[in-house]
Amino acid sequence: MTINIKKCTLKDLRKLQEISYETFNETFKHQNSPENMNAYLERAFNLKQLEKELSNVSSQFFFVYLNNEVAGYLKVNINDAQSEEMGDESLEIERIYIKKKFQKHGLGKYLLNKAMEIAMERNKKKIWLGVWEKNENAIAFYKKMGFVQTGAHSFYMGDEEQMDYIMTKTLR
Repeated sequence: MTINIKKCTLKDLRKLQEISYETFNETFKHQNSPENMNAYLERAFNLKQLEKELSNVSSQFFFVYLNNEVAGYLKVNINDAQSEEMGDESLEIERIYIKKKFQKHGLGKYLLNKAMEIAMERNKKKIWLGVWEKNENAIAFYKKMGFVQTGAHSFYMGDEEQMDYIMTKTLR
């Protein structure tokens, strides 16, 4: 089993859109209406939006490959790219998604470790993320990885207001 990671560039825009749609759908479609899913997917993962995010110097995307096949991706934010005011000492993991068929191979942990490595290289003291309150598998994973719930914020799936837990891990 070979695991590799590659930083995304604008050349990867369509591949990023494909995996974003696929993994978000796999993760959340069974708990949300098709209308709200479609509204969110169109807003969050249209090519113009993804190009804007990829071009932001305070954000980075990475693909993770398992045996040379794209298995998932990571998005991290610093500074003003963070989706909440967390200050200059924090790094946000905005997205960490693994395709269903590649889950349970340690790839989430691999991407999480990559995010922590980036945070430490940039002298960040905390790493944080938002996770949907109903995503019990992800919450359990983050707790196992040393994250604790430090707050919550609203997240809109189409026109439905949902709650994300904010989970934080102190690095030093």
